[in-house]
Amino acid sequence: MDDCQNKTYRPWEPHRYAQEAHTAAGKLPEGDLVFFLLDTVPQLDLSKVYAYYEDETRGAPPFDPTEMVCLLLYSYSVGVFSSRKIALACERNLAFLAIVGQERPDFRTISDFRKIHLEAFKDVFIEVLHLAAAAGMVKLGNLAIDGTKIQGNASRHKAMSYGYMKKEEQRLRAEMDALLKQALTQDAAEDAVHGSRRGDELPEELRRREDRLAAIQAAKQRLQEQARAEAEAERQRRQEAEAERQRTGKKRRGKEPGPINETPDDKAQTNFTDPELKIMKANNKGWDYCGNAQASVDGTHQIIVACDVSDAANDKQQAVPLAQATRENLQQAGVVLPQTADGQEKKIPVTLDSGYYSEAAAKDVAELGFDPYMATGRQKHHVPTEQSAASTSATPAAELTPKEKMAAKLRTTTGRALYARRKVIVEPVFGQIKGVRGFRRFLLRGLAKIRGEWRLVCLTHNLLKIWRYRCAPSGI
Repeated sequence: MDDCQNKTYRPWEPHRYAQEAHTAAGKLPEGDLVFFLLDTVPQLDLSKVYAYYEDETRGAPPFDPTEMVCLLLYSYSVGVFSSRKIALACERNLAFLAIVGQERPDFRTISDFRKIHLEAFKDVFIEVLHLAAAAGMVKLGNLAIDGTKIQGNASRHKAMSYGYMKKEEQRLRAEMDALLKQALTQDAAEDAVHGSRRGDELPEELRRREDRLAAIQAAKQRLQEQARAEAEAERQRRQEAEAERQRTGKKRRGKEPGPINETPDDKAQTNFTDPELKIMKANNKGWDYCGNAQASVDGTHQIIVACDVSDAANDKQQAVPLAQATRENLQQAGVVLPQTADGQEKKIPVTLDSGYYSEAAAKDVAELGFDPYMATGRQKHHVPTEQSAASTSATPAAELTPKEKMAAKLRTTTGRALYARRKVIVEPVFGQIKGVRGFRRFLLRGLAKIRGEWRLVCLTHNLLKIWRYRCAPSGI
């Protein structure tokens, strides 16, 4: 990174801790995580982070970006996510002091650095994935994709339903009309007493109501756009279902569905704190504003190869974007893809639960170079293999629908073995992130920043895996 050192930074001496009376080296185990990061982070390509500061000449020299990246990675690895708590740890925790030394950033510096460089952590994620692959921790024998709901930084009390918005809009307009009439009456009285006045000032009560009305109208528009998008998706789903019935000759079961409504339901809600989040069903906690955090995990050492956050409550539309991101990340990280005996690229097995299945998703995932094993419904436990195989062989393969073919694929010996591993590959990863490290709520707002924060969480998960695999003391 010699080409990035034209800018002057505050001095950073990461090995100074070894000269202090009470040092991390003297108190912590030799293979502690902080020493692993102090050795690893300076080897990463942080040119995009440095580039931000190269043309800035105002103010005091900034903290060295390598120091700040190391600080953030260590903090997220040990479950310290708040910038204020990180700053506090820099004053009294030996491991944090080993990173920052005598020049300790305050919480605002830490918070701003994280927000500014969220996009740059994309490259850090790829580099860490490359390190994992180089260590033999990414084999691509079984990828598992799943999602988990993580609470957003948005209060349920700062939300409003579409029906209440319409009532509130009417009330505010009535109050504004009354205030305008009152202002006109007051102007006329003042003109009679004091003569002419400028007259372009808005009463504070009127300005406040105008701001609230504008916020409500913007929220209504968001709900209307969302309702139109959902109506179009439902229209597409019905067309696909009808085409499938025409192909198979099956009749519709149940009642004819009602007309598609593009107007939001009166109970539809949006949040004023973070409008980009939607209310979702959180496990065992009722409903809350959440992000649907996604991860694609390799089965060998639970390395996350791709991640994302969606504002959709279900996973129907997430399989293809995650597969695409997985493919791109593997290529950028230089991971060698599996090949057949004749040198052709071998499809990578990927397992997904029934929440991801659709005929189009299975087809698109396969075209991206994967071999999808997607559950088409709730899996029955303790069903003998012979019984399930007999139910499949009863219908000729040529007459099976794509959904039935996928269900039959999961009932094969290979399919059952791969899918049985799905839960022990991806679900423990979410447990380690949420239960062990305590990351249960996003600190940032806005979908783009939330995605960046989730990427930071996932890359530190991978760093922890690499550290434990290569450098952790025995017994860890």
